[in-house]
Amino acid sequence: MPIDAAKALAAEPRRAEITWDHKDVQLYHLGLGAGANPDLPSPATDPDELRYTLESRLHVLPSFATVAGAGMGMMGGLAAPGIDVNLAAVLHGGQRVELHRPIPVKGRADTTGKVAAVYDKGKAAVIVLRSEAADDEGPLWTSDAQIFVRGEGGFGGERGPSARPDTPDRPFDRTVERPVRADQALLYRLSGDWNPLHADPEFAKLAGFDRPILHGLCTYGMTLKAVVDTVLGGDVSRVRAYATRFAGVVFPGETLRVGMWESEGRVQVAVTAVERQDAPVLVDTVVELN
Repeated sequence: MPIDAAKALAAEPRRAEITWDHKDVQLYHLGLGAGANPDLPSPATDPDELRYTLESRLHVLPSFATVAGAGMGMMGGLAAPGIDVNLAAVLHGGQRVELHRPIPVKGRADTTGKVAAVYDKGKAAVIVLRSEAADDEGPLWTSDAQIFVRGEGGFGGERGPSARPDTPDRPFDRTVERPVRADQALLYRLSGDWNPLHADPEFAKLAGFDRPILHGLCTYGMTLKAVVDTVLGGDVSRVRAYATRFAGVVFPGETLRVGMWESEGRVQVAVTAVERQDAPVLVDTVVELN
């Protein structure tokens, strides 16, 4: 059944109340590999990592917005009126989170979710699912997930924006490597993404992979943590927005190479998989700063 873009865009937003506390935040951070600094010569816990793991010092990485309230709520947008797609043809193409203020360690928020845009790419469609959260003090974040649906284009809609950030014509200003633990996908999925693609080898084979893959949003969070730790001195309040495009998979046990270009008001990032000849993982990645 073709996508009915007009119907999807006109649908009433889905509303829900979500809550979280320090345990949810700590579990999310641990799922990103928090707790030990791979740059240290010993595996001892880095005191700076306590801002991610110890409740008395805890701050919240802004990418937590993608899992707050048990995570995959954004996928409910694929059940919106006018959207009837085969989930096997769905890929998470990109993600952007805009922070209106720092996320509290414990919170309750009202969320609204809607289809913000539907683009016709010819052989595929791109659906932008927008989630907005606000508490008693006002707006907290806006999260846009770009969902790529193979075989659902050709319905006569707008093609959508094609502009991409210019890649700086110079070497990275900073480069760090971040190992992905062999069990990391199993831990990260406890924050709400229960897709067996990230845990069940037989299911992964059905999807065309020889073993389970890491969640794209786990790579997204690991990358932001690397930027916060190396460029921002651990200050999460300096992150105003964070956007990326998913370009390739990561397998547990691999190593991420995170290259960063610093400029006024932003950090541009490129992420590759070291063990596969620096195969691209995240591209068009920008952290906008306060």
